[in-house]
Amino acid sequence: MSLYLIILLFSLAGPLALSFEKNLRLYKRWKYLLPAILITMLVFVVWDIIFTHNGYWFFNPIYNSGIYINKLPLEEYLFFIVIPYACAFSFYAIQFHFPKFKLNEQWTKIVTFLLTVVSVLMSIINRDYTYTFVVLLVLPVILLLSYYFAREVLQYYLAIYLILLIPFFIINGILTGTGIEQPVFDYSPQAILGIRILSVPIEDMFYNFSLLLLPLALTHVFETRSKKTKNA
Repeated sequence: MSLYLIILLFSLAGPLALSFEKNLRLYKRWKYLLPAILITMLVFVVWDIIFTHNGYWFFNPIYNSGIYINKLPLEEYLFFIVIPYACAFSFYAIQFHFPKFKLNEQWTKIVTFLLTVVSVLMSIINRDYTYTFVVLLVLPVILLLSYYFAREVLQYYLAIYLILLIPFFIINGILTGTGIEQPVFDYSPQAILGIRILSVPIEDMFYNFSLLLLPLALTHVFETRSKKTKNA
């Protein structure tokens, strides 16, 4: 079994098992969450394929199954299901146990504005680094969409994102080479700034922000529309 697949299975095992916990009962949200994850997967897989074909990042064949679809290993497709699901579990668990742990309306507006402005400016400054440029442009798009269509989610997300970074650095750290001889996947030096935390490029923090926020925002939209339809 490939190391990449083992990491993904390990990441999914706990959240999936605890999805049936009698208080949280995340499985009841599956009809909204799973389509949201699949839409997110489509967006990020297209991005992934384009970047892989252009040599901005690549996958180490010794750590995956050897099954490739459009130059992406099978595990990479699973990544876009497993990681957003594991994050969603963490998000809803924190929200359930700490319902007041969120930003108020005013601070949500301020943080959203600041992140948007800083991201756009930094993308322009670093336009010569393709991954840096793109990831910093995608973030404000997803951020603003979430602000206007899923503000309640964003209030919690902005408050707990630093907590969600803990498992992110563990998983992404291993995938990018921390503790192993070679990385499971890595980046072209010409596409990134070269600033890393452990082995994780700093750009991945912003990529992760968008990847995890989008399915949560979409889930909220689907759930809200379903409730409105039932009450109509």
